[in-house]
Amino acid sequence: MASKAKIAVLGASGYTGSECVRLLLRHPHVTIAALTAERRAGQEMRDVFPQFSPYPLPRLVPLDGMDWAREKLDLVFCALPHATTQKVVKDLLARAPQTKVVDLSADFRLSPAAYARWYGHEHQAPELQEEAVYGLVEVYRAEIKKARLVANPGCYTTCAQLALIPLLTANAIDSDEIVIDAKSGMTGAGRSAKEAMLFSEVSEGFNAYDVGHHRHMAELDQEFSKAAGRDVIVTFTPHLVPMNRGILSTIYVRGTGGRSAEDFQAILSKAYAEEAFVHVLPLGEVPHTRHVRGSNMTFIGVTKDRVAGRAIIGAALDNLVKGASGQAVQNMNLMLGLPETTGLDQVALFP
Repeated sequence: MASKAKIAVLGASGYTGSECVRLLLRHPHVTIAALTAERRAGQEMRDVFPQFSPYPLPRLVPLDGMDWAREKLDLVFCALPHATTQKVVKDLLARAPQTKVVDLSADFRLSPAAYARWYGHEHQAPELQEEAVYGLVEVYRAEIKKARLVANPGCYTTCAQLALIPLLTANAIDSDEIVIDAKSGMTGAGRSAKEAMLFSEVSEGFNAYDVGHHRHMAELDQEFSKAAGRDVIVTFTPHLVPMNRGILSTIYVRGTGGRSAEDFQAILSKAYAEEAFVHVLPLGEVPHTRHVRGSNMTFIGVTKDRVAGRAIIGAALDNLVKGASGQAVQNMNLMLGLPETTGLDQVALFP
């Protein structure tokens, strides 16, 4: 692009919204033209997140203060709560059809029927729901490049899908015997005040939640079924860990046709050999969340199980970067015709 793209971040006072701002500040081909927040409207970004003090940023404004047609935005990131984005995006695209959208909520990730089942109400923009492209870059890169609306995947789902989709596509694992044991840091719960998220409630503890009915199950089943070419229903259990960032998925699989951990490692290594943000470790090595913290990387490791034909796959990513805002910027780059890695090629923050 000859001139810098004009970008807005809706919900900039939340964790994923502010992470979008952090990444965009380093991006050479975009300018942040507008930031919205409801409770914090009228304030500066530095009042909400002091780390932004050195940077000139637009004042936070309420959503109803946005004039979509007049702003002439190239792309908008929607980091708004689930079930609210659909109405905002419908209005935005009606008034400014040239604007592209990356939605970080769950509102456009599922089919209309699956959305109604898992979220308990009908979608307010079903025509856009069907138009939206699922934003897992390593799988839908060609479709994302042509999309007007991209549904950024969930953090848990990105982690598990990157580890398993190549194996399901190759019919290398039994799709009826997949167990995903996932752990997330606290930022995955968002920034709104919740009693269950208080320091004294979560520190020095470790717990599973939404057992048997977490909404990311719908996303996993949907994408795994596409990859396998048949209906797949996975076992998935999320856990809350008292750390700020990170997701670690420990995944248990059984091979088909005599395939082993060595075969799984070879399939994954070939699938991601040219990918900038997925790194497959040598056989037997396991990923750690601290090795990807603050980066857009996903680390995947395959380890042999003591039973022949079974394997344990580990996958780790930063839930706020590759699990949310980093992947959103990656999608933006593709949608705007920019090099995919622009603004994202940084090493993890360790220690």
